[in-house]
Amino acid sequence: QVQLVESGGGSVQAGDSLRLSCAVSGDIFSRSAMGWWRQASGKQRELVARITTSGSPNYGDSVKGRFTVSRDNPNHTVYLQMNNLKTEDTAVYYCNAKYLGRRRTTNYWSQGTQITVSS
Repeated sequence: QVQLVESGGGSVQAGDSLRLSCAVSGDIFSRSAMGWWRQASGKQRELVARITTSGSPNYGDSVKGRFTVSRDNPNHTVYLQMNNLKTEDTAVYYCNAKYLGRRRTTNYWSQGTQITVSS
């Protein structure tokens, strides 16, 4: 059974840093592109960052230069280091595994964790 378990959310002040972790159980990690998404209240879910199976990252425009995504393949974990947080980063953050199976692609999601940035 596949599970994505997040940790590291919370409430911080603007300018602070946080690191999110997402541990993936089930034998999918090595064949999954991993991503971080977020959804602010009243807004659509948006891509924050993603990293390919080979470790190539890309970022949403609003977080470039502040956030860093990385993956630890032996430990089946993906991270999101968030620096210089802004109030507009307040949202529920989700971890996503895009499993590239032989026959089809399957998306798995974490339960989400709240990050609140206050001024």
